[in-house]
Amino acid sequence: MLYGLGITIGAGIYVLVGLAAGRAGAHAPLAFLVAALVMGFSAASFAELGTRMPVAASEAAYVEEAFRRRRLALAVGLLSIATSTVSAATIAVGASGYVGVFVPLPQPVLIAAIVLALGALATRSTLQAVSIAGAMTLIEVGGLAVIMMAGLATLDLGPPLATMVPQPGDGLAWAGVASTALLAVFAFIGFEHLVNISEEMKDQRRTLPRALFITLGLTTVFYALVVLIAVTAVPPAELAASPAPLALVFERLTGWPLWLMSAIAVAATLNGVLVNIIIIARVLYGLADRGQLPAALAKVAEGSRAPVMATLAGVGAILVLSLAVPLSGLADIAATGTLLVFVIINVALIAIKRQEAVPPPDIFLCPTWVPYAGALASGALLGADLWGRF
Repeated sequence: MLYGLGITIGAGIYVLVGLAAGRAGAHAPLAFLVAALVMGFSAASFAELGTRMPVAASEAAYVEEAFRRRRLALAVGLLSIATSTVSAATIAVGASGYVGVFVPLPQPVLIAAIVLALGALATRSTLQAVSIAGAMTLIEVGGLAVIMMAGLATLDLGPPLATMVPQPGDGLAWAGVASTALLAVFAFIGFEHLVNISEEMKDQRRTLPRALFITLGLTTVFYALVVLIAVTAVPPAELAASPAPLALVFERLTGWPLWLMSAIAVAATLNGVLVNIIIIARVLYGLADRGQLPAALAKVAEGSRAPVMATLAGVGAILVLSLAVPLSGLADIAATGTLLVFVIINVALIAIKRQEAVPPPDIFLCPTWVPYAGALASGALLGADLWGRF
C-alpha cells in the first residue's frame, strides 16, 4: 500500500496541481473524481489478472495469455515501460522545482543529480528500495494531511464545492474538465504497477487486491480534498504559474515558511522517481527473462538480487526525456499511453474469461461486466483526448 501510494501521490498532487488549476480552475476537483471512476474499473481488472499471473512484466504476460501473440505482448510491455519512463521524467522535472528552493543550481544539473542518485538507490535489494520508498511515502502523506487539516479549519469550502460542477450549457468549462481529467489520469498512474512486484509478494491473493483498492481509494480522497483546498486558497492562475504550487498553498494556509512544505514535496517527488525506476527495471527484467529482450537485462546482482543492467537502462532513458521535453507535454503523453494500456488489459481479461469454462480457484474474481466497463471508460477518455488534439 505504501509503495502504491508512493508511486501515485508523489507524482500527481505535488507536481500537477498547478497545471490542473490552470486548465479547469474551480472545476479541477471534479476532473480528479472523473479520473478516479475510470481508474476504479481497471483496478479491479488488474487485481484479478495479478492474482491469476503474479509475474514481472505483468501486462505483457496478460496479453500473451489472452491472445497468444508474443509480438503484441512485447509491444504492450514496451508501452508500459515507455509510460513509466515518461512518468518518472515528468516527476523528475517537478522535483527539480522543489529541490531548487534549497539548492540554487541550474535545472538541468538538478534533474541529472536527482535521476542518477535515485538510480543508485534502485540498484539495492527490493526490500531496501521499497522500504526507503515507504518511509518517504509517510512523509509526503503527512504533508498532505497538514494541508487538509489547515484547509478544513480555515477555509469555507461550501461555495467552491457548490460550483464544482459546471453548468450543463457551459461548453468551455466542460472542455476544461475533460482536458484536466486526462491530466488527472496521469496523477493516478502508479497503482496498477503493483502487479509488477506481485512476483515478490508472499501472498498475492490476499495482499494485491487490498493494496490496489486501498491505494486508489486513499489517493482519490487526498486528491479531491487537496485540489479543492488549493483552488480555494490560491487563485488558479497563480497556482498555474508557481513552480512549487503546493508549497504556495501551504504557506497561504498556515503562514509557515515556504521551505517547510518544499522539503516535504522534495521527499514526495523523489519517491515518485524512485518507485518508477524500480518498476521500469522489473518490467525490462521480466521481458528479458521471457526471452523477448536481450538476456543481459535479465541479469541480477549477486548480493542484492536487483536487476542492475535493467535499472541502468531505465535511468538513462529517464535522464534523456527529463532534460529534453517540457513538463506538460510529458504528462499528457504518459496519460495517453496509460489509457491505451488500460484498454488493452481490460480487453485481455475479457478474452481470458471467455476462454475458460470455470475460473481457477484462489484468485480475486471481479464481475464479468467490470472489464467491459474499464475498457469503455478508458477508451472514451482516450478518444476524447485524441479528438481534442486533432
